[in-house]
Amino acid sequence: MIAEIRGRKLKLLFSSDEILRRVAELGIQITEDYRGKNPILIGVLKGAFVFLADLMRHIDLPMEVDFVRISSYKSGMESGDIEFIMDVSTPLGGRHVILVEDILDTGITLRFICDKILSRGPASFKICTLTDKKERRQVDIKADYVGFEIEEGFIVGYGIDWGEEGRNIPEIYVIE
Repeated sequence: MIAEIRGRKLKLLFSSDEILRRVAELGIQITEDYRGKNPILIGVLKGAFVFLADLMRHIDLPMEVDFVRISSYKSGMESGDIEFIMDVSTPLGGRHVILVEDILDTGITLRFICDKILSRGPASFKICTLTDKKERRQVDIKADYVGFEIEEGFIVGYGIDWGEEGRNIPEIYVIE
């Protein structure tokens, strides 16, 4: 078990059992909300890929998956300029789109992605985030499906990294 990253200790925030239970609940809720529809889940790389993989296994509907990749962290834990690295390859006009994100923090990056998707005329659009840090919000945006609300702190694990480290940790930790 990884107890620290870059000399910083990790404090357990959510166990793997808690995460998997909550992800299953979100999958069931999305299944109910989208019954009779064929949604497309768009995962935000790289952080959301683990969450998206587990989430889609709990959605009992025909669906499609695509990805976007955005860079908003230049180094360390400080936010930088937003860069669009990879766009979806699926046409989104008239589709039911669910954007799947690992963390909704300031909202700046997510607003950038949402604007891009909404400009393509989806039939409906919702946001599903594993974690939501409302205290740091700088942009008026909220998720429709939220795994966990968290307080201040930089988190790592379950796909979420710190400088590309810690994605493989099955739990979510806060870096002390």
